[in-house]
Amino acid sequence: MSNITSIPSGGDDSQYGYTPSHSIGILFVVLFGLSTILHAGQATYYRMWWLFPTACLCGVGELLGWSGRLWSSSYPSLDDPYMMQITATIISPTPLIAVNFVLLSRIVQRLGVCYSRVSARWYTIIFLSCDIVALVIQGAGGGLAATADDRAGTQMGANIMLAGIAFQFAAIVMYTLCALEFLRRYTRDLPVGGTAPLGAGKPPLTLRLRLMISALAFSTLVLFIRSVYRIVELSGGWNGPVIQTEVYFNVLDGGMVVLAIFTMNFAHPGLLLGTDVADGVAEKQVESMASTGTLTA
Repeated sequence: MSNITSIPSGGDDSQYGYTPSHSIGILFVVLFGLSTILHAGQATYYRMWWLFPTACLCGVGELLGWSGRLWSSSYPSLDDPYMMQITATIISPTPLIAVNFVLLSRIVQRLGVCYSRVSARWYTIIFLSCDIVALVIQGAGGGLAATADDRAGTQMGANIMLAGIAFQFAAIVMYTLCALEFLRRYTRDLPVGGTAPLGAGKPPLTLRLRLMISALAFSTLVLFIRSVYRIVELSGGWNGPVIQTEVYFNVLDGGMVVLAIFTMNFAHPGLLLGTDVADGVAEKQVESMASTGTLTA
């Protein structure tokens, strides 16, 4: 790709338009490695196995991407580390976004499905499906860009990745709007259709649930910022000023994903929402209430 990407002034044939910082590369490799190890341990401890193909997978992908940037800090003209980092860092946050989607469904389950337009189960189905579609599109674009041997092929791959990120961005916006409406209805006690659960008051918003919602909101915000950045970056092309400015990438991509993944370490759903075993019991109770007519959605 060295013949189709930017060649900065000064004669350095860097793939980036700059030479990635060695120290920053080490910093992010260490941070993502630490978070991934913590997530693996926490997922095992709380028996929340779904965190392995989501939060842990994100961490492993980011490790791969930042290892590529660290490699490039010594050999900025090489093709392989450049494509490794750009593909991995674009795709890797997608499984982490899935964590937010799953957690929203569990919060809806805890606070009352009567305040939601769709069931907790359908929140997971709809938004995880969107996440998988976005992942497939981004992966296809990354694969095309990595194997292309001319400018047209590489640009087509970038455009496909951009489409995947844009689709993912739209899913995040829709997810955020659904979450905001649910919380508004809950706080104002406005069930969908005007029908509240029979024989039961509004479920309490405990301190742990408040912390989980706050963590979820913060994680969604920083991932939203990161998505906007990647859309702007790829829209400018391989030679654009955004993609050739290192500080933008370090702060608006790496920094935002670090904040999001560590947020789920510190505000872990196993601690704040309970284990998968407890969630399963709660889900069966909700289904039982619905079948007997004591709970309406």
